[in-house]
Amino acid sequence: MSKIDALRRFFFPCIFPTTVTATQTTTSRKRLSTSLRDDLDDPPTSTNTTQQTQNQGQDQDQESTSPEDSTTMLVAPSRPSKSMVIGTIFGHRRGHVWFCVQHDRLSTKPTLLLELSIPTQQLVKEMRCGLVRIALECARPELCSCPLRCVPVWIMYCNGRKVGFAVRRKASGQNRLMLKTMQSMTVGAGAIPAGFGSSDSDSSEEIMYMRANYEHVIGGVDSESFHLINPDECPGQEFSVFLLRSR
Repeated sequence: MSKIDALRRFFFPCIFPTTVTATQTTTSRKRLSTSLRDDLDDPPTSTNTTQQTQNQGQDQDQESTSPEDSTTMLVAPSRPSKSMVIGTIFGHRRGHVWFCVQHDRLSTKPTLLLELSIPTQQLVKEMRCGLVRIALECARPELCSCPLRCVPVWIMYCNGRKVGFAVRRKASGQNRLMLKTMQSMTVGAGAIPAGFGSSDSDSSEEIMYMRANYEHVIGGVDSESFHLINPDECPGQEFSVFLLRSR
């Protein structure tokens, strides 16, 4: 071996010792920083994140379904009750009008019998226009506790005009006889001959009547109404009776 080769073997390792050592040191430090340090917290995993999200959703659901929210539910108002009854309007030609309500046409005891102060001829004129609305109002505070059909006296309005009063009556013998005569009739209009079942001064006049089905609507303890149901083959005639009580 020549002197030159010996010198190369001796001096060549001494030329690059720092680079090799630095590289080894750096590599060892990197390994220590990632594998041996226990003071660092573990990074959040996808499993922990999913559990936290589910817990938050359950908390929100519990808040949205709290007892306070469940007790504030809206209650829908009750619907009005409807049924069909038989209504009869009758009266002497030069007298005043009566309104009778029956649930059974075979019964001579009416459910409601009202004597109206409006004259028969005036009501006939109103009906020629095709629209008649009779409103009976009770404004007496001492009658607020009794049933609506038991109110004895009403203030009467016809098509918005005050025309007097209406009085609740019990069926007389003449009324029962007239209803018995109409037992076979559900819908119809006409006149009963003069002197029918009575010896009064009005017996010399015939009794005009109109009998039909009515829709009975109960809006509450303070409101009821009766609406005429027209037959299919007859022209439209709107006739309604309202019972209203103000408190």
